Amino acid sequence: MKASVPKQFLLVDGRPILIHTIEKFQAAMPELSLIVVLPDEHLITWKTLCSEHSFDVPHQVVSGGETRFHSVKNGLSAVNGGLVGVHDGVRPLVSKETIHRCFEEASRAGAAIPVVPSSESVRVVANFSSKALDRSTIRMVQTPQCFRYEWMKEAFDQEFKESFTDCASVLEAAGFSVSLVEGNPENIKITHPADLALASWVISENR
Repeated sequence: MKASVPKQFLLVDGRPILIHTIEKFQAAMPELSLIVVLPDEHLITWKTLCSEHSFDVPHQVVSGGETRFHSVKNGLSAVNGGLVGVHDGVRPLVSKETIHRCFEEASRAGAAIPVVPSSESVRVVANFSSKALDRSTIRMVQTPQCFRYEWMKEAFDQEFKESFTDCASVLEAAGFSVSLVEGNPENIKITHPADLALASWVISENR
């Protein structure tokens, strides 16, 4: 992002991205117990931002780990059971419908992740060459990714691997099947300045 602060703390429509994200879940499912996982060095900043923006949605804060895998594992330590949803703090445009679909399918099947079709042509690169793939068979993965607590607990007891790019890859490595549900296209992970501009426009239009 080429910013001086972590991207989850960047302002969109006058408030930090992370606040927008948490409010989406609170509005969609008020009964959820919310856990925010952050690096130790960001905990004071987050507390200050909550005070500055009068943010009072109840949530628990847990220290993160070396990788996404370890941060999720730390977050799991604050969970006692039921269904667990893991969401990127910088995806503030997730829809209520996507949230509901993920939790409902996880309740039925044990594991669910939101996906959208690829709108781009895609290629796989290997050994100094590339090959076109049939994009009709490709799905872009989003969050929240929702699972039965017992499945997550077992899956995250395995040793970390570099191939663990999201929770679904961890669950599948442990032998669990993951169901796909429809995501929402605007549910982007804010990564580049252009993403921030898009999020600002969408949030201001729906204010």
